[in-house]
Amino acid sequence: MLAKDLARQIVVISCFCFMIIAAMVGTGLFGGTPVQDLQNGALDADGSYLAPARQAFSIWTVIYVGLLAYTVWQALPSQRERPRQRALGWLIAGTMVLNGAWLLTAQFLTLPLTVLAIVLLLALLGYTFHRVVSEPGKGWGDAFLIDGVTGLHLGWVTLATVANTTAWLTTILPADAADSATLWGIVVLAVVAVVGVAIAWASEWRIAPGLAMGWGLLWIGVGRLTGEPSSTAIGVTALIVAAIVVIVPLAGAVLHRAADIRNSET
Repeated sequence: MLAKDLARQIVVISCFCFMIIAAMVGTGLFGGTPVQDLQNGALDADGSYLAPARQAFSIWTVIYVGLLAYTVWQALPSQRERPRQRALGWLIAGTMVLNGAWLLTAQFLTLPLTVLAIVLLLALLGYTFHRVVSEPGKGWGDAFLIDGVTGLHLGWVTLATVANTTAWLTTILPADAADSATLWGIVVLAVVAVVGVAIAWASEWRIAPGLAMGWGLLWIGVGRLTGEPSSTAIGVTALIVAAIVVIVPLAGAVLHRAADIRNSET
């Protein structure tokens, strides 16, 4: 098993390097199209009613730093033969590859293919986070670098999938569809609230996915209230949903912890 474990560690490092290079290429750092102008601006903050303001995308820095820390940590000799690393290392490596692949798709391919790429990333992140929950770890390393980073990645990509899909639909729907955009925006945000609460419940009230979703929803709200396209109804709804997806897991975590304490005392 030692050779397989060492191979896993090397693959994780390689996948992280691919993701970072793909991110630099995909965002136009090497002379390509700047990210806000990709796909004729469809993915920019004013590309659709459910696009977050540009400030929201700073969360990628947190996620990338977290993935870097995980990559270094999992490469330590003490982590090589851990069952949890064996169960999750390949999956996390896969999420990094698909993360980079989405940016390359946005830079070089078509908008519908970006939707396919981000849906595949979301599916793998969902399965990875399911494994994270079903195989709990121990200590701060597991809590922050596996549970926390994977949760943030899942939460943000969940919301990014909604924004990416909406951006694509905005480009193909007829112009008169804008008349019902507010209604559909509110409906989609209501579904996002349900999904956010469901993720929190299914993950035994882990808070990282909700924090990432809440961050994105906050900037959707800001974008609709202060930028274009303007929609007070969608903006206010986004802020309400942001509060829901953050407060519910926090409350659930507190109640879950209190129940554990009571059970340990009986």
